[in-house]
Amino acid sequence: MRQDIRETIQMATGAPPVEFQALQGGCVSDVMRVDLADGERVVIKLGDESTGLMQEAHRLRYLAEYTNLPVPDVLHADASVLIISFIPTDGGITAQAQTHAAELLADLHNISADAYGFDQGSLSGGLLKPAPWTESWVEFFREHRLRHTMQAAVDSGKLAREFVPRLERLMDRLDQWLFEPEQPALIHGDMWTGNVLCNNGKVAAFVDPSCYFAHDEQELAYSTLFGTFGKPFFVRYHEIRPIQPGFFDERVHLYNLYHLLIHVRLFGGSYIQATSDTLDHYGC
Repeated sequence: MRQDIRETIQMATGAPPVEFQALQGGCVSDVMRVDLADGERVVIKLGDESTGLMQEAHRLRYLAEYTNLPVPDVLHADASVLIISFIPTDGGITAQAQTHAAELLADLHNISADAYGFDQGSLSGGLLKPAPWTESWVEFFREHRLRHTMQAAVDSGKLAREFVPRLERLMDRLDQWLFEPEQPALIHGDMWTGNVLCNNGKVAAFVDPSCYFAHDEQELAYSTLFGTFGKPFFVRYHEIRPIQPGFFDERVHLYNLYHLLIHVRLFGGSYIQATSDTLDHYGC
């Protein structure tokens, strides 16, 4: 490991690093567990301006200060190095942990604001996710989620321009499927399995937030795309915050189109066909 990174770790923790262990889950940055000379452990993420480490640190601090969501402590953050506390884990997301996650996220989603968005955008693999304050949820989702990400995917060369008319048709018809919620809800924003750390049947922490004020269904939808949560989660969540009819039949696929476009922009591959299949589902 570079000497400057070793010095940054010691400055942030008060102890020199003695061992580095690569961790899974770093799609766009290197993530490592660091054992310190005093017996403690931390996690470091290494990146550059395109990986958004400063934005991630800002969101972790925001969640720690204003919500009850368990998140790691931020020990140091700059454009190339993020140091956070180490969270012990003991396996996957059990049914018991899913129930706990539902309670935590329902509580998070109760936090509201006057508009949709956040005080700054986020970055993921060089992809900007803008979050300007917007009064209408449907407009926010159309312009700052679907249209912005579509254009980024096209500009990257990963998404053929032939998709643009199909996506434009769908965006013109969003009001057929989406509705304005009673109020904005604060969401974590990146609810895939690797960002939910569990221990002893509970959620120990949520990591790598991309939080903003949105429709809570955006969060719920993404948790289904890669199987993060299943029935135990949704049963408990619905008991606390009832899910409106039509979510699982129609809106879930529409909300996940945004995440498919992100994955097209970052990875291409099978996500392109999944995007096409979703457009077919909506007759576009």
